[in-house]
Amino acid sequence: MSEDKFHQIATVNPEFILEAQKDEKFKNILNNCDLNIADGAGIKLAFWWLRGKLKCRMAGIDLMQEILKIANERKLKIFLAAKSGGLSTFEETKNAILKKYPNLEIGGENVSCHSERRAKNPSISKTGAYFNRSGSFAEAAQDDIKIESDIIFCNFGIPFQEKFLNSQKNDIIRLAVGVGGSFDYLTGKLKRAPKWMQFFGIEWLWRLLLQPKRIRRIFNAVIIFPIKIIF
Repeated sequence: MSEDKFHQIATVNPEFILEAQKDEKFKNILNNCDLNIADGAGIKLAFWWLRGKLKCRMAGIDLMQEILKIANERKLKIFLAAKSGGLSTFEETKNAILKKYPNLEIGGENVSCHSERRAKNPSISKTGAYFNRSGSFAEAAQDDIKIESDIIFCNFGIPFQEKFLNSQKNDIIRLAVGVGGSFDYLTGKLKRAPKWMQFFGIEWLWRLLLQPKRIRRIFNAVIIFPIKIIF
C-alpha cells in the first residue's frame, strides 16, 4: 500500500488453476500478480501431495476484511466493482462496509458481466459497462468507467474479475483484488461455513448445501482438480 504503483492480488483456488490451463491470458495475469493467496483447501492438499510448502492459506473474505481494516485506519478511497445481477449490489455492499468501517470513502458501480456466448450486444447497459469473456471492454464501456481510488475490489468471478482488474492499471490505484463471493458474505446474503468446516477445509460442502446450482463448479474443484494433481 505504501508503494507508489499498481498491485494486483489473486485469491487462488482449484478453479483458478483449472481455468488457467485453458486460458492463456488468465494464466499470464495470475503469474504476474504481485501476490497470490491460497484460497481453498485443494491448493493446500496439492502442495502437500507435491511435497511443497504452503506458507499460508487464507479465504478471500478474510483477506478483504484485513485490507478494509487497514484502509479504514488510513481513511483510503475504495471502489467496488459489483457484478450486475449478483446477490449483492454495489449499494448494498457499500452500506454493509460503512457500518463496520465508517472512515472509508466508497465509490463503485454495478457492471454487466457476461460471456460472449450469452451476450449479443456488447454495449453499455443501464447498470454499468459490458465486459466479455476475453477480458475486454467495448471501447465506449472502457471510457465509461473511471476509477480514481486507492483500492478496488471486484466480485465478477473468474476469469472476469482478474482480467477486469488487470485492465484498470493506472497511477492512482494502489491495490486491486478479485474477491468472488465476499460481497455476499459482507451483506449477509450468504452465511459462512461453521468454523469446524473451515478448519477441515470442507467449505465447499457448505456452499453446495446453500447453492446446489454450484455443483458443477464444486465437482471440478473437489474431483477433477485432485485427479489432475495426482496424475
